Amino acid sequence: MQALWMVVASFLFATMAVGIKFASDSFGTLELVFYRGVVSIVFMGLVVRARGATLRTPVPMMHLWRSTVGVFSLTAWFYAIAHLPLATAMTLNYMSGVWVAAFIVGGALLYGQSDRQGPLFATVLLGFAGVVMTLRPTIDQNELFAGVVGLLSGIGAALAYLQVTALGKAGEPEERTVFYFSIGTAVVGIVGTLFTGFTPWSKVSWTAAAWVIPIGILASVAQWCMTRAYRKGATLVVASMQYAGIVFSAIYSLLLFGDQIAPIGWTGIAVIVTSGVLATILRARAIPNPPAEEH
Repeated sequence: MQALWMVVASFLFATMAVGIKFASDSFGTLELVFYRGVVSIVFMGLVVRARGATLRTPVPMMHLWRSTVGVFSLTAWFYAIAHLPLATAMTLNYMSGVWVAAFIVGGALLYGQSDRQGPLFATVLLGFAGVVMTLRPTIDQNELFAGVVGLLSGIGAALAYLQVTALGKAGEPEERTVFYFSIGTAVVGIVGTLFTGFTPWSKVSWTAAAWVIPIGILASVAQWCMTRAYRKGATLVVASMQYAGIVFSAIYSLLLFGDQIAPIGWTGIAVIVTSGVLATILRARAIPNPPAEEH
């Protein structure tokens, strides 16, 4: 049941997305990336210290690749949230589950294991169908560039998730993985902001300012939960579980922004929940196959 950590992570990521939506009224995309990284470095540094762990790693290049694709995905997602309707930005980013499944099933085909992967792949596709039904994303012609960026955020996230799985196989603890990712986030954020400029705090609304620290903390804990899910759980099941974030986002939209959920949206939520349950059942039947065999 380690994949259920992804459900917790999805709730935290959806909460963070609300904060980004509010904060983007005053801050630029790269500013938010930088502030999120700095807060996360401090927070995860305290966590590592409290747990008596060490930051020394035997696989620095693996962390570098995870940080590279992860920061790219994060920056692209923040940009998409700021320039697209929230539903569209979330849908494009959550295509990462489909990309993860495609990468894994593609690898399985090479090793002649497609029969075992097929049913779980189907649950991922079912979940994404539920995402589309729930969010019903739309995009205008003048939003095409932001749409491409959002699509790339999903591909980058998929590569990052697979690298997180690889780091778990290498024995890297969750807090260390999240800490190094936070460093990469802060570095890219500050370099980018040196070109785009910082927003003077005198022009920052109190609502946006109030979200700066919570965004970093929510991101840190969500990354920790996500990392644990991909490290301990079955990869395709975790990919299916991540669609729970859409359910939480829809609820936030209903409660905070007054967006109404149409009947097809409620049907989509039911489809997402069903896909998660089916993935869990299929994985339980497949035990004792370890997660590492899935890619």
